[in-house]
Amino acid sequence: MSEQPSTLYAKLLGETATLTWQELQPFFARGSVLCVAGSLDLVGVAEALAEDRKETVGVWLASGELRRMDVAEAEDYQRRTPQLWAVVVAPWVLVQEREAAPALH
Repeated sequence: MSEQPSTLYAKLLGETATLTWQELQPFFARGSVLCVAGSLDLVGVAEALAEDRKETVGVWLASGELRRMDVAEAEDYQRRTPQLWAVVVAPWVLVQEREAAPALH
């Protein structure tokens, strides 16, 4: 039996969208961008932040799986212009780099 997603999870999932670095730059300039490691569920992290699950979020922060975007990472995004998944949990914009689609042969 599969577990049903919470109402908050479903709401955040519906608010998740792709964006480019150019669209993200103003939020980076305000210091409000958090990067989420590819090993984590972006929407699950957003849900944990929204629900103020300090212990869980603290583990991710300590491991570096969740971190405030730094200048070096911003410069890398500027250079590569990757596609990003993003969701807002005010005052934060959580981003995760989209994995490249497999090549079709």
